Amino acid sequence: MWKFVAVFAVFSMANGLEHIDDSLINKNVQRTIDLNSQLVKIGGTITIENTGEGSVASYLLAIEDPDSFSSITVQDSQKNPLKIEQFRARFQGPERIAFKVHLRPSLEPGKTTTIIFESFFTNSLKFCPKCVTQKEKQLVKYEGNYYFYSPYVTKTQKTDVLVNSRVVEKYSKLKPVSQTDSTITYGPYTDIEQFARDSLSVHYENNGPFLSVSRLQRTIEVSHWGNIAIEENIDLKHTGALLKGSFSRYDYQRDTVANHHSIRSYVTVLPALAHSIYYRDMNGNISTSNVRTHKDYIEVELKPRFPLFGGWRSSYTLGYSVPSSRYLFRKPSGEFLLKVRLIDHVFDDMAVEDLETDIVLPVGVTDIKVKAPYEVKRLDDKVAYKYLDTIGRHVV
Repeated sequence: MWKFVAVFAVFSMANGLEHIDDSLINKNVQRTIDLNSQLVKIGGTITIENTGEGSVASYLLAIEDPDSFSSITVQDSQKNPLKIEQFRARFQGPERIAFKVHLRPSLEPGKTTTIIFESFFTNSLKFCPKCVTQKEKQLVKYEGNYYFYSPYVTKTQKTDVLVNSRVVEKYSKLKPVSQTDSTITYGPYTDIEQFARDSLSVHYENNGPFLSVSRLQRTIEVSHWGNIAIEENIDLKHTGALLKGSFSRYDYQRDTVANHHSIRSYVTVLPALAHSIYYRDMNGNISTSNVRTHKDYIEVELKPRFPLFGGWRSSYTLGYSVPSSRYLFRKPSGEFLLKVRLIDHVFDDMAVEDLETDIVLPVGVTDIKVKAPYEVKRLDDKVAYKYLDTIGRHVV
């Protein structure tokens, strides 16, 4: 019998309320709001000062928009990851997501330390107008906060808003504010209260690919014979501004420059040892794909059977195999350890609404333990029957 541990990564989560330590202040915040893609990326550096008389071991980060929040990473000034614990709290008003950051080492009285954070949000950009013709450009609107939303007082703060076009229709102007090419700079602002809020808005051109995976069914099949077969069934949707009017293939082929917001192709990244790659849909093999091999990864350029406009959908299957020697290890205790990705890089700045990963283990596996990179729901295990199987294979 095989004892098996499937590992993705480790996550930490806590429940309950956390005390806000008033001895901490945000001495300086340098924030960046990146609006270049379909994802909103808010990050920057926070210089924290301990004005109290005792050492402080943790710092709280509050998430202002929990409905759009996807993930966050926190590092120290040397870019070493810091441990974070997620919890829900009512600092002011409705319940929000927050994170407890464990400082390393503890912050002594009168001292300062700097942390680096990066957070990701989905569905934060609104299309304005909601519908465009085949030749029109796509305009979006972002609404956020001039101030860094924090449970601590902020002494000084500056924010850079990055857009992927010089075409900015309109943006709110809380002085001091300036625009240089595709960057709008707000601040510096000083002496900002806890949980300060003032609406910031930017209306600009964004013809980047607004592509979402509405459902991804990923199957990882571990063989006895040194191979791991991976297959993904993917349902895509163009989530950009809806196409107004009919689609003209003639105009599309004749004037490729004008088709700003359509999606012709995108690049998927696979492991460097991937082989036996296939790309197909319900109609059969799709030949419009290109594979480029690099030292550390493989790029697969995928072209759907038809270009995608706002509201259009597509489905396909992508599969490949990798040698198990790079992913399956035997521990001194006799247990086997499988370390695989929970999900591959489907396309740049991807947004996945629903992911289900099945791990098909070899016959006879027992004592299965699973660790994931973040909170996931483990469904009921099942049994799969493959070629010549009599007792079936355990599926996690």
